[in-house]
Amino acid sequence: MRRLNPSFALAILAAAGLTGCATSSLDMAPESPDRPWQPQTDATGAIVPGPASASASVASTASANPAPSTTAAHSYQLPANPALAAVPPPPALEQAHAYDLPELIDLAESANPLTRIAWNDARNVALAAGIAKSAYLPQLSVAAMGQYAGFHNSDTSVLGDSSSSVTGHGMTSVVALQWLLFDFGGRAARVEAASQASVMANIAFTAVHQQVIFDVSVAFYAYQAARARIVTTQQGLDNADAILAAAQSRYKHGVGTVIEVAQANQNRAQARLALVQAQGGESNSYLSLIAAMGISPLSKPRIAEMPAHTLPAITNDSIDRIVSSAIARRPDVLSAYAAERVNLAKVKAAESDFMPKVFLSANGAYNTGSSSISAVPAIGQQLPTVNLSGGRYGGSVIVGVTIPLYDGGLRSAVLAQARNDADSASTRLTRSREEAVRQIVAAQNTLQTSLAAQAASKELLAAAQTTYDAAFDAYRHGVGSVTDALLAQNQLLAAKNADADSYSSSLSAAAALALATGSIDSIPMRDSW
Repeated sequence: MRRLNPSFALAILAAAGLTGCATSSLDMAPESPDRPWQPQTDATGAIVPGPASASASVASTASANPAPSTTAAHSYQLPANPALAAVPPPPALEQAHAYDLPELIDLAESANPLTRIAWNDARNVALAAGIAKSAYLPQLSVAAMGQYAGFHNSDTSVLGDSSSSVTGHGMTSVVALQWLLFDFGGRAARVEAASQASVMANIAFTAVHQQVIFDVSVAFYAYQAARARIVTTQQGLDNADAILAAAQSRYKHGVGTVIEVAQANQNRAQARLALVQAQGGESNSYLSLIAAMGISPLSKPRIAEMPAHTLPAITNDSIDRIVSSAIARRPDVLSAYAAERVNLAKVKAAESDFMPKVFLSANGAYNTGSSSISAVPAIGQQLPTVNLSGGRYGGSVIVGVTIPLYDGGLRSAVLAQARNDADSASTRLTRSREEAVRQIVAAQNTLQTSLAAQAASKELLAAAQTTYDAAFDAYRHGVGSVTDALLAQNQLLAAKNADADSYSSSLSAAAALALATGSIDSIPMRDSW
């Protein structure tokens, strides 16, 4: 039998071992698609990579041998990591102070994670622009290398045996400089692209702040509307109590009927339910305001009452004038314009890759070394040891030109991609302008409709109040019916809610128009608009 080469056998064993290592990590995955994964945890409770814990294996075995079912065997609840249980503390708030809308916006801009993320993104893109500018500077590097060599030789001849040993060691130090002198505008184009990308990031940073201001403002208006609903539903409950008292009084004096009292009781229960629902809506809108601010849900800032805003009259301003004065300052349009310039600069950079490049290269080297040669004499007289040492200096300066000739179409493909991206960027700019016009027109229409609805709700509220007062007074004096009084009371509640909602909607529509026109500072905040 032919003997197996030891080196070949070792290679086969190594390959088999590596193959086993590649598949051995499957035990880190869940064992079955219909069984829970029970991860291993360290001493602190954090999940660590590795095979399933022993409890999972026991659960899997138990599932293979059906027995009385246990919750642990099929639990998909992950272990809790105590390090994640700590909730970040809410921002410092003045508990006795009631925050108005400008103060809430200031708090949101400083505490909302979105503004910090946008700020970090803008800083990173600015650093990328600095990296692009560094291409104008030379690159200087230093290298140090050490070496050791050994050689031993033995010879046998008719004249005798001889052997020799040679060893050597040393160090080489190199200083190298590379400097691209001229590249037909390639670096300038890349710097322009990076600088315009920084403009885009800064615009995005501003857009995030505008969105935060808008979100907080709309949530604030909605919360104030929810507050107003509590007031109106409480008034509705008071009115229901008054109607019930009148019905009971009429029944006590033999004028009313049991049905009237029952209807009045039913009306009061409905008013009570409306108040409870309004209180729940107020709690939800408060949480929505906290979420819009981006602060901890455990924060409990007091919210100031919103002062009354004098809503403007419906205007007939030309939409063309509004669009022409607003479209040029919208963040999305400005960002699309900057993106177009980025891609045009990338086209120039891709075109420069077809041109020659002039460069300067310089280096200096210093080499030190020593060696020893030992010989064992067999014939004649030979020196037993020879020691050699020395150092050498060297350097060069090269000015050259590189001319790209052939790269398999790589540069042409890159240039084609850059031109396609530039065309798409120009199309996106056109599209962003059209979308901006659509949003401005829609926001303007919504504001006009909201103002008209608010004016109509004012008239409805006045009429409903008059109707209720007359119906209740007539019923209380025995000349009206309880049905008319209850209907008037419900219509009055609906009119008050409609007035509060239309007022909030008008403020929200004004905020939406301010956002759409890029003039976020015109959002109504205090007692003037």
